[in-house]
Amino acid sequence: MNNLPLENTKKLGFGLMRLPKKGISIDIRQTSEMVDRFLEAGFTYFDTAHVYPGSEEAAKKALVDRHPRESYTIATKLYAPIAFSADMAKKQFDTSLKRMGTDYIDYYLLHSLMENNYKSYEKYGLWDYVNNLKKEGLIRHVGFSFHAGPKLLEQILQEHPEVEFVQLQINYADWENPSVASRANYEVARKYGKYITVMEPVKGGNLAAPPKEILKLFKDYAPDMSAASWAIRFVASLDGILSVLSGMSNVEQMQDNLSYMKDFVPLNAEERKIIQEAQRIMGQSKTIPCTACRYCTKGCPGQIPIPDIFSAMNKRIGNGLIEECAADYRKATAGEAVGKAEDCIACGQCERACPQHIQIIGHLKECAEWMQG
Repeated sequence: MNNLPLENTKKLGFGLMRLPKKGISIDIRQTSEMVDRFLEAGFTYFDTAHVYPGSEEAAKKALVDRHPRESYTIATKLYAPIAFSADMAKKQFDTSLKRMGTDYIDYYLLHSLMENNYKSYEKYGLWDYVNNLKKEGLIRHVGFSFHAGPKLLEQILQEHPEVEFVQLQINYADWENPSVASRANYEVARKYGKYITVMEPVKGGNLAAPPKEILKLFKDYAPDMSAASWAIRFVASLDGILSVLSGMSNVEQMQDNLSYMKDFVPLNAEERKIIQEAQRIMGQSKTIPCTACRYCTKGCPGQIPIPDIFSAMNKRIGNGLIEECAADYRKATAGEAVGKAEDCIACGQCERACPQHIQIIGHLKECAEWMQG
């Protein structure tokens, strides 16, 4: 029987992927303050991964070393595609324990399953491995994060009924997006009785600054509520949600999230209609659906800062901010070692790595044409 403590978990989770920086390093002082505020508000769920640079180590310094182990739960992940053998993949668990300074992990996930990598988890025997770790008490709950369509999700859930929860990308912008399939994947997970942790509820920050038509909808109804609050409350209002992960990058974002999630109230009927109108508007939007995960930049031969270029372009496409777009593009591509959009050689490495299945090469070509025009 699924024994996840759903009823006892406040729905906001602290995603540790986009922590505040001090220079090139994670700002432990500010992260610690954010951790303290999060716990003081009654929230407990922290999410990191073996492949998030510096994140597990920061979790140790800001959380594990400073708070009683029973006062929080922590999730981390094993990513098979970076391993060249089963032993190398399995060592990620021990590394995570050492980095975080903990004896067990509350929620352990096989990371970022999609069409081009899910078989490697079978090949390396990782399903049996994590289930045995659970039997040994080193893991409390087993799940996986997912970046593909409902057909594969259903196949995996049929083959692995022992899975307790699934981490899915869900937000109002991608609810009917066929390349993300938020709604379809959500419905499959619930069909099999799985709880859901939600990643990218604000779509990499894009829904914190949505197109101006959508922002006007929100402000006309609730002038004091942030755009991000609409995105997070949308997913938190769904049934079966264990945690909504917000990748908070500063104290201000933390305070905003706590302000409406501490005493969470689901969307009412009128608010749902407003979200539906926002979805209609978003469906006509040509903004690039990049979440700035930066998987695309690892191995780019041109050292092109793809997410930063797309972020700059979205200011123009989504909000008509032409000058800000140009300024952000110049800033993103400054420096001799940094590539520009026109430096793309169309090798395809970025598109193979992209969990959003974005046609990166084509978008870079469009960016280059506009920036040179």
